[in-house]
Amino acid sequence: MPLLKVENLSVRYGSIRAVTDISFSIEQGEILTLIGANGAGKTTTLRAVSGMLKPTGSVHFNGHNITGTRPDILLRQGLVHCPEGRGIFSNMTVLENLELGTFTRHDNEQIHHDMQSMFTLFPRIKERLKQNAGTLSGGEQQMLAIARALLARPKLLLLDEPSLGLAPQLVQTIFKIIREINEQGVTILLVEQNAHMALQVAHHAVVLETGSIAMTGPASELAKSDAVRKAYLGC
Repeated sequence: MPLLKVENLSVRYGSIRAVTDISFSIEQGEILTLIGANGAGKTTTLRAVSGMLKPTGSVHFNGHNITGTRPDILLRQGLVHCPEGRGIFSNMTVLENLELGTFTRHDNEQIHHDMQSMFTLFPRIKERLKQNAGTLSGGEQQMLAIARALLARPKLLLLDEPSLGLAPQLVQTIFKIIREINEQGVTILLVEQNAHMALQVAHHAVVLETGSIAMTGPASELAKSDAVRKAYLGC
């Protein structure tokens, strides 16, 4: 049984249909990436899956129909959304932002262990615990956002544009971390405009065009597709 199964998902913004009748699934332990141009429906799809938008069609997570379920309930079930734009609280310290990731948890000893794991994964964050999050660089803020999401102990992590606005060297670092997170057992649904990096790290991929699925398959095969290479890889 797939960990996530999306069937015939459609989303409207008023009279505008942003996503039309899309279906895909993710197996436990996989990375699936959604790629496509701006406006293709990638972020809308993530928001519908995580309960931020009300879609038609169905979304099943861990064997249960979660279509239209509130985000806070899904968070407690292990579906965690790390949004585009990072969503950190700039006037709070780095540590306070991290602690927000644990607000649904009561296993204090395990929280301490997980916090130490985040410091190992993101050593820059450990060095800046007392700083206001708004003083961090863009790359550091992205690391903080991912660390906060991981502290919620996701079964499925939704990552929206984690490399957006970052320097090339930091993009490499972020994708190395995404691979490490997945190797530790976290299933990931990744939205990423850097199609080259996304296809390198993902197991499977879905190509969206104007709200519909244009192509789907193993990421390694789509990376070799002439249509994908020309449209999204610049070659």
